[in-house]
Amino acid sequence: MRKIRFYFSLFAAKTLYAFLKLTKLSSGSSIIGKIVLALCPDFLSYCNGYIKTKINVTGTNGKTTTSGIISHIIRTNSYLPINNALGANMLTGVVNALAVNLNPFRTADFSVIESDEAYLSKIYEKFDADYLVVTNLFRDQLDRYGELATTQKLIQSGIDKKPNLKLLLNADDPLVSSLKGENRIFYGVESIYYADESLRVKSSTEEVFNCPCGKPLKYEKKFFAQQGHYYCDCGYKRPEPKYSAEVTLYKDYSVLKINGKVYEVPLVGLFNAYNALAAIALCMEIGMPNIDLSSFCVAFGRSEIKSLNGKRVLIQLIKNPIGANEVLKTVDKESNILIVINDNYADGRDVSWLWDAEFEFLCGAEKEIVVSGTRAEDMALRLKYAGVEKIKIIKDIKKAVEYTGKTADNSITILPTYTALLKINKIKNLRSE
Repeated sequence: MRKIRFYFSLFAAKTLYAFLKLTKLSSGSSIIGKIVLALCPDFLSYCNGYIKTKINVTGTNGKTTTSGIISHIIRTNSYLPINNALGANMLTGVVNALAVNLNPFRTADFSVIESDEAYLSKIYEKFDADYLVVTNLFRDQLDRYGELATTQKLIQSGIDKKPNLKLLLNADDPLVSSLKGENRIFYGVESIYYADESLRVKSSTEEVFNCPCGKPLKYEKKFFAQQGHYYCDCGYKRPEPKYSAEVTLYKDYSVLKINGKVYEVPLVGLFNAYNALAAIALCMEIGMPNIDLSSFCVAFGRSEIKSLNGKRVLIQLIKNPIGANEVLKTVDKESNILIVINDNYADGRDVSWLWDAEFEFLCGAEKEIVVSGTRAEDMALRLKYAGVEKIKIIKDIKKAVEYTGKTADNSITILPTYTALLKINKIKNLRSE
């Protein structure tokens, strides 16, 4: 009887997904998952027998891009992974992706599922896992997670449920590298070279972390936030990575030399170089023979390129201070800039992070900066205190995008929070290139 409920929930999911796709009423990234769990509460348990290798990705920033790169590499090696590509990473979003893509008559070779840090333990209660990639731990939504130690504990509680799990951990992040497990594999950056010196922009906000002995960590090299080559006089230090990268950053892409092999990554910024390193390390670990990112297309809103009224649009998701800072460093100040800030649950209700992010990087922007979303006035105030002189408030997101498209001379940069990104993605005149 229970297995019948599983098959019925799969049929219902696929039928509803086809309907939503036909009518375009919804992207169907979570609503199907809610219905499936109502029909079959043990749905995740039944999924285990239909997937050979299960990969999860978690962390504060980079989950969607990292899981997207892993999925891309797996596809280029002639496999079809199940992936929650739209970034819906809470329980209903994960169930949604599995229900829509699972074939009950054939075993899938891989699933690549990004998981929200707070929901990882919940997912692991019923869903098995072979590999877990952890990208980083930065200060994020304080109203949902609290302090970083809380987020670390949430991830550790998930790991503790799967003792045979292989962990791919960022060696350069002291919080990530201190996660415990029986099978820990580390990746990290050895050196960074800036091909264009304009990319070498330092942040004034730095995280300070203590060694387990209680003393502040020291650094031989510090790349951004708390990430780098850290150590303490007591003997504690960054673990030696199995997968080590030499990174060269260009304005529009980066080159990674990992364990002697060179990979070109068509993404901007050091943060994306880290995402690519994590993905490539995982794919090396599972034995993918062909690793080529030349045809990789980013997930929506993550360095995504679109066009609006014949003008190039770069969309970069922002959601917390460290991630926003790394994005702001790459913004073209000659472009027309639109910042869209919402405070819905998925964005985080607390927008105090705007004051921790360095919007001072936008000082000297040539054109007026348009702000939109439910917290447009907060963003305008933050820009004013950052020293930005030309600011225009258009609270309606669609109208703000249309205005920016009409007034832009050449290129446009859009910096949205998550739910703002979902709304922007539905605007018809904004087309993928």
